[in-house]
Amino acid sequence: MFPNAKGSELLSILATIDPASISAGTVTTGWVSAGNHHNVLAVIQTGALGTSATLDAKLQQASDSTGAGAKDVSGKAITQIVKATGDNKQALINLRPDELDVANGFAFVRLSLTVGTAASVAGAQLLGVNSRYASADAFNQAAVVQVI
Repeated sequence: MFPNAKGSELLSILATIDPASISAGTVTTGWVSAGNHHNVLAVIQTGALGTSATLDAKLQQASDSTGAGAKDVSGKAITQIVKATGDNKQALINLRPDELDVANGFAFVRLSLTVGTAASVAGAQLLGVNSRYASADAFNQAAVVQVI
């Protein structure tokens, strides 16, 4: 498609759940606009899961950047990852902005990770793919400190 483009010109790091030992419970990214990119990609990564631990991940949508009216995006949840087969694995969730409830004004998205039973090492990124209006690196979150 764009053989001369750099990866950083096509992908934005919109939000992250930084790799860490996450206690049983739910952690989320911040809300980001889905309208600046043609696609959004969530990348979920596990490290060592705790004894009998589980990991669930899903995309949620809202009508503004504060999370107003938050609800799950239909069909955008992974099959639960379990300790027996889930150490050091990755999962991807693809989203097109038109898959949001746009008729009711939903235009923001976030990634939610839920760890069950025992603390587990995990991390995740929410990426914007093929920006609509500028080079993708213009939409990187503030924590991106270098693009080489």
